[in-house]
Amino acid sequence: FDAWAQLPISREEYLKQLIELQKLHFPAVKPLPGTEKLLRDLAGARTGSSNSEGEKLNLALATSSHLQTFELKTGHLKEFMSCFPPRRRVLGDDVRIAAGRGKPAPDIYLLALKTVNDGLAPGEKEIVPEECLVFEDSVPGVEAGRRAGMRVVWVPHPGLREEYRGKEKDVLAGRTGEGEGDLHQVGEVDDGWAEHLETLEDFPYEKYGIVV
Repeated sequence: FDAWAQLPISREEYLKQLIELQKLHFPAVKPLPGTEKLLRDLAGARTGSSNSEGEKLNLALATSSHLQTFELKTGHLKEFMSCFPPRRRVLGDDVRIAAGRGKPAPDIYLLALKTVNDGLAPGEKEIVPEECLVFEDSVPGVEAGRRAGMRVVWVPHPGLREEYRGKEKDVLAGRTGEGEGDLHQVGEVDDGWAEHLETLEDFPYEKYGIVV
């Protein structure tokens, strides 16, 4: 990173300034448009169709943010984050994730799924990766979700969206070369297992078999 960035300051000074900026700005961050309604809807949603009872959805959080950064970002959003039970929150510095196995490796999403399955009531059917839907804003996160065998919705920041213009299909397939590993772990272009949305407003629940 240092050689690529060619920063005019030392790595130590860069990290110091980065932390200061995070402390200044993170406590004022706001959810992406549509996110609050989406989470409220999903927290009470079920699978299936409007004509069937279906099964309750289970939510989990898988973020690359470490605990200190996560608390800075979300300390003022406790009600917003309450739909994720603490036992179903997997952070980037979770000791259960091996060193070097963060996104784009699939481990964080597979661990998040394990936290859901571990909390199921007796008799409830275990959830498999193919039944999971990942919401991501990052490119490594999309690859992590695809390599975990899950469906992915990519909602990038406009700046990131512009950076990958023309490469969207590779992003959605998890084939941008963000991580190492066997290519059979990622998806295929246009396989229907990932899509790009400009916003989470008016999310198409029916498309994913979700009843709110």
